[in-house]
Amino acid sequence: MHEPLFSDPAGLADRLQAFMDKHVYPHEHRYDEQLHAMPNRFATVPLMEELKAKARAEGLWNLFVPAGHGGLTNAQYAPLAEIMGRVLWSPEVFNCNAPDTGNMEVFMKYGTPAQQEQWLKPLLAGEIRSSYAMTEPDVASSDATNVQTSIRRDGDSYVINGRKWFITNAMYERTKIFIVMGKSDPDNPNRHLQQSQILVPKDTPGVRVVRPLTTLGYDDAPQGHAEVVFDDVRVPAENILLGEGRGFEIAQGRLGPGRIHHCMRLIGCAQRALEFACRRSVSRTTFGRKLAEHQSVREDIAKSFAEVEQARLLTLKTAQRMDEVGAKEAMDMIAATKITVPLMAQTVIDRCMQIHGAGGLTADYFMAEAFSYARWCRQADGPDQVHMMALGKQIIKRYAEG
Repeated sequence: MHEPLFSDPAGLADRLQAFMDKHVYPHEHRYDEQLHAMPNRFATVPLMEELKAKARAEGLWNLFVPAGHGGLTNAQYAPLAEIMGRVLWSPEVFNCNAPDTGNMEVFMKYGTPAQQEQWLKPLLAGEIRSSYAMTEPDVASSDATNVQTSIRRDGDSYVINGRKWFITNAMYERTKIFIVMGKSDPDNPNRHLQQSQILVPKDTPGVRVVRPLTTLGYDDAPQGHAEVVFDDVRVPAENILLGEGRGFEIAQGRLGPGRIHHCMRLIGCAQRALEFACRRSVSRTTFGRKLAEHQSVREDIAKSFAEVEQARLLTLKTAQRMDEVGAKEAMDMIAATKITVPLMAQTVIDRCMQIHGAGGLTADYFMAEAFSYARWCRQADGPDQVHMMALGKQIIKRYAEG
């Protein structure tokens, strides 16, 4: 049993909200100014380190840690992730940012004591960052069995060769470790036993970060997404996670909770956009009337409110279901949430941008970047179509067979 990390879980939401009100919202422009002033956009933003120290001192740290390791249930964490999601960069303040949360859970669930000592401890301390290298440019990586990167045993080492892309955090100067998925047994007749996952320090010879990638023009600095080449990269055999052939199993264990975390944060984005739109609607006049008095604006506000509420309830139900039966048995609800929430957020944010006129497209407001986040979340951790395909098959079987 792990000692509880939080003495008063029920009070965390109020404390987190107070911290955001005092330390985050007032400094959003300061963060942007520091980021844009840095010679290297993928370096550490000074304000981030200030806020991390404050959050840790106030006990608002590692809020994502699951209940089985002394942390919170999914249902307890969901409202906190929503609050953090209202400012895109704020999860890192509390050491709750993707992909590190998922990677830390991988180390907790599947890492050896030595791997946990070397990598999990500094990640939990917020001293380093990490990347999860699964997606590849030359195959449809939504089918994880397609990955072509090779992980070949050679004596006391493994040699990795392959090309990955859209690897979040790979550009960040604080990132020190990659979790790489590839094929160690490509001829295995069971396609789900061909893959392994292995730890590759970023500074290993043969690791080359080729270029940053943008999403709808955003580079998502300082974390960034990158194309990465592994060229005859040699690491010790003990860097393998859980053993050869367990890569698909690890991916399934990691990506389920990660999907729901993205959805929790996206609800915060959509809720904040709705609040912005409401304030905008009573401050602007067109054709002799406040925007708020136009029927089309009221309809957009009403639809957006209803859709956010529906998505929030679905997400909370999914979180509760995961707590009751585990992520594997809750995959139907996780899929339903992943299909629903990013598209909802994209739609709601788009309406709210429209209410803001041309300003809604600019960096003067958070909505354009939040729209980009919602849109790429429809691809991240599995695209909508894959989840709909799997969920549809499951639901048809459930009800057709009685």
